[in-house]
Amino acid sequence: MKSFKIFLILLFGAATISVTSCGWKPSDEEVKQLEETRAAALSAEQTLADKKVEKQDLEAKVAAKKAELAKIKADKESVQQHVEQTNAQ
Repeated sequence: MKSFKIFLILLFGAATISVTSCGWKPSDEEVKQLEETRAAALSAEQTLADKKVEKQDLEAKVAAKKAELAKIKADKESVQQHVEQTNAQ
């Protein structure tokens, strides 16, 4: 019987705590801070997406320049061989 009373008291205490904790409402300042944080997170995500697109564009430009350089080097080599052949004759 004594343990049953202790159990009921603990149960009542737990129920009281859970009921009162559900009634918490954030202050206007906390809501404003949450909205600012959310806006900053969305802005950061958008900036990240923009930078990824920019990175892909720059990587494509680098690849194009490397291909152009390789073509120019091949052309230069071809011209040098032609000049050497002409000079050898």
